[in-house]
Amino acid sequence: MLNLEFYRTLPKKECRECGCEIIEQHESYLYECEHCMGKYEEE
Repeated sequence: MLNLEFYRTLPKKECRECGCEIIEQHESYLYECEHCMGKYEEE
């Protein structure tokens, strides 16, 4: 059985632009929140 405590104690992932917590899917490699990602699309 896996030691799930390791995964439960990992820090929340934060946006590198604004610092907001990123809610993500399993094995996502995003480093910015949806709001900050949207700023790049507007330009």
